[in-house]
Amino acid sequence: MRTLLVLLLAVPAFSQVLEVAVGGGQSRLSNAGLGKVDAASTEQNDYSLKGGFRLNFRMTTNSGDFTGHEFGYAYNRTQLLQNTGGGSSTATGMAIHQGFYNYLLYPTREGFRIRPFAAGGVHFNNYVPPGASATSGGGNTKFGVNYGAGLKIRVSEKFMIRFDARQYINPKPFGLINPGGWIKMNEFSSSLAFVL
Repeated sequence: MRTLLVLLLAVPAFSQVLEVAVGGGQSRLSNAGLGKVDAASTEQNDYSLKGGFRLNFRMTTNSGDFTGHEFGYAYNRTQLLQNTGGGSSTATGMAIHQGFYNYLLYPTREGFRIRPFAAGGVHFNNYVPPGASATSGGGNTKFGVNYGAGLKIRVSEKFMIRFDARQYINPKPFGLINPGGWIKMNEFSSSLAFVL
């Protein structure tokens, strides 16, 4: 019992600062052609994705003066484009749910008002086509890697604003023919964070 009490009291020492952030921004997609439904199709891609807005939720524990760990979720609202031939397409809204972990490196110590950082980690994207629901297993999940950088600015003892630029890379969803490499999602966002 004494050992358990010592461990519970020691837990706050592992995380010097906890930050909880909510924000939003843009998701821009590149190499977003998903491939063909039929190998005989004359089009390069029967379907592709177009970027849109995103909502971010992040929790960061700064475990050392120059390091941190970040866990998060983002909802991305995008469009699925169906190539109808002759250079035209129809667009239908769809969602990409994203979960991620990142290791953070800071060039300045914990406690500085302005802290740039570099981030790298892993993520999953759950692509939910129109008419499907992620809660009923209707999405297609792909795992990948991500990296980027950002800036945190402390505006008071308990609040900070942050800016993030990230790139998420993973295989293309839905298993179409000739998907052509991995899809890239570029995040540009800002957030308000509460510091505990």
